[in-house]
Amino acid sequence: MSGFSTARQKMVDGQVRTNDVTDRRILDAMLTVPRELFVPASRQALAYLDLDLDVSESGAKRFLIKPQLTGKLLQAAEIGEDDNVLVVGCATGYLAALTAKLARQVTATESDSALVAKAREAVANLGLTNVTCKAAACVDGEASAAPYDVIVLNGATEVTPDGLFGQLREGGRLVGVSAESRPSRAMIVTRSHREFGYRPLFDAAAPVLPGLERAAAFVF
Repeated sequence: MSGFSTARQKMVDGQVRTNDVTDRRILDAMLTVPRELFVPASRQALAYLDLDLDVSESGAKRFLIKPQLTGKLLQAAEIGEDDNVLVVGCATGYLAALTAKLARQVTATESDSALVAKAREAVANLGLTNVTCKAAACVDGEASAAPYDVIVLNGATEVTPDGLFGQLREGGRLVGVSAESRPSRAMIVTRSHREFGYRPLFDAAAPVLPGLERAAAFVF
């Protein structure tokens, strides 16, 4: 077993399973998708550590969220094999690649066009044909492929993302980290009869996605 393969196994056994991720499909996806392919070469040694990993090479920082949080959000989303899924703020595409192992179709958005190119290259190298990576602001989602059964945020939001809610199918759900108040929490939002129900899942922290930050308050 190669060094990265061993690290991947240890990540799943030590970070993901131990945080109550029991869905076999998610565990298998995390065992087979090579996280190091989504990380700049200079940081590949950090690919399997329990941290939010900066994958930006210029401009604003962008992250792959922690492996254990990734697994827990995917499990909470209950993605079915026929689902149409939107991944928001995909960075270099790792979360989109995992989701592609679970869903029928995945649309992934990222505001940094250079990272979109890296995401496209990575998913193509893995032979994933059910992922479309697009350059778009996180707050905008991607209306052309809506409605979605599931929307997954690859990070946190400090505001209510009403525009994303509107792209959910009836019965659809959005999962991510809400940092609108403290402590921040992973949340699931479900659409039912044009209304949206919120349910906190567990305390969690993640980098805030660009465009989903709280407006700066005026200070004298």
